[in-house]
This record gives sequence, structure tokens and C-alpha cells, in this order.
Amino acid sequence: MKTTQPAIRIENLHKSFGSNKILKGISFAVNQGEDLVILGKSGTGKSVTIKCLIGLIEADKGKIEVFGTDITKLDKNELNKIRVRIGFMFQSGALYDSMSVRQNLTFALKHHTKDISPEEIEERILETLESVGLAEAIDKMPAELSGGMIKRIGLARTIIIKPEIILYDEPTAGLDTITAREISELILSVQKKYKATSVIITHDLACAKLTGNHIMILNEGVIHAEGTYAQLEKSKDEWVRSFFI
Repeated sequence: MKTTQPAIRIENLHKSFGSNKILKGISFAVNQGEDLVILGKSGTGKSVTIKCLIGLIEADKGKIEVFGTDITKLDKNELNKIRVRIGFMFQSGALYDSMSVRQNLTFALKHHTKDISPEEIEERILETLESVGLAEAIDKMPAELSGGMIKRIGLARTIIIKPEIILYDEPTAGLDTITAREISELILSVQKKYKATSVIITHDLACAKLTGNHIMILNEGVIHAEGTYAQLEKSKDEWVRSFFI
């Protein structure tokens, strides 16, 4: 029987900053099309993990396989060939303040897709903005957008390159409960439409429950527990249950 290679496989990943040990040998895999949520308190290594995944932070030790290739052994040019297949949604939205929504999306598309025609660019921008429900914001500047709208445009800029893997860093942080749920539902609809593999870093349990089909909880640099939301919610481990109170 043919087995599908995981989109991501991490083995014995270590990362320290000076004497501060952030990751202490974590290992996990994310199958193609799977949506992994990583939970944990601040400073447990959640964001460091996904930044190691795309080479923004260099691991001290361990193997990081993305699409079957260990990225820790790649030079910059080889790493960039992997990165163009990955979308990263930053916590802040990371839009360029001096550019309109259209210009932000055009910049992202041109950076990842060479020799694309102006007609194709316009078509992709409109399609992507419709996917996040903000086609009318195409010529607005970031300063004219609400926090929720910035998150949506940040997501649009992430998915416009049609990535095979999408990494989300605290996608609902700083939003009110209603807007946070809207963003979580949008993430879910994007995952269904684009069939991308997703890794979602969040403190938001409602987001985790809605978007993740597998949840991993980090504690002091190690994987303390993992499973589905329902399994973890009923865990006999008091520390794990404390997340769900």
C-alpha cells in the first residue's frame, strides 16, 4: 500500500538563545492536507518552531524536512525554492503602509511568480480578495482598514501565491471575539478551497477548535500532549485540562 510522505517532518529540533533553551528536542509530522494547531503559553517556542520551518531562525540541532527535503542542509538559493511554496501569515498582517491593498498583493505575487502578465495579476488579486470577502478594499491604504480587515488582507497576501503549506502566527491575536471567529472561519474556508497543509500558532481555543484537526501543546520546549480537541479537552492530565477551563 502506497503511503503519502508528510508535508512537514521535524526530528529532535533544538533551539536556544544564549542560555535560554526554547526548544528541547521536539519531533512531529504534519501530513499533506492536515491542519495542525500548536498551543502553549508565551515563551514555550510556538513561533520559534514555525520560524525554524522556513529558515527565518536557524535551528541549533535536528532535522527539518519540508516536502521531503531537509532545509537545514540547504543554501540560500535552494531554501528560497522551498519558501516560494509556503505562505506565512504574520501576526501583524505585515502590510506595507505606503502601498494600497492592490499594490501589496501585486508585490507579493511578482516576488513569487516571475513572468506573470498584468491581466493575470489583476485576475488573481480580484479572486483572492473575493476569497477573503474584501474585493471592495482593493484601492484602500492599510491606514484605512480595521484590525480585522488587515488580518483578512494579510491572509489574502499569503494565499495569492497559492502555497502548498500555510503557516499562521497568532491569526486572531488582538481581535474581539466576533472578529476572531470570523477570521477562524475564513481560515477554515481557505483551507478547504486551496487544500493547503496548515500549521496554526494560537492562544485562542475557539480558533483551535474550529481550524485544527490535530492539536499539539508545547510546555517548556517539549511536546506535552497532542490529539484532537475533543481528546485533549477530556485529558486526565490536569495541566492539559487547564487550557480548556
